[in-house]
Amino acid sequence: MPEIFRVFGFRFLFYSNDHLPIHVHVRNSDGEARFSVNPVQLIDNRGMKPKDLKIAEGLIEENEDIIAQRWKEFFHQ
Repeated sequence: MPEIFRVFGFRFLFYSNDHLPIHVHVRNSDGEARFSVNPVQLIDNRGMKPKDLKIAEGLIEENEDIIAQRWKEFFHQ
């Protein structure tokens, strides 16, 4: 499970068996959510609070290029 980065108690990662489209999993102490990257959009949420989802969404938007680059490097695309 490659971790992309960790900030404010959030872990941004993807699973080694993930599939297209490019998306990112976000974990914190409350749960996990999954977001598409382009456009940044919540796919599903398992326990994260609404305020944390907004923070995570903003961090994904700010780091969209890094996330996509790491995805392409890992999955050789």
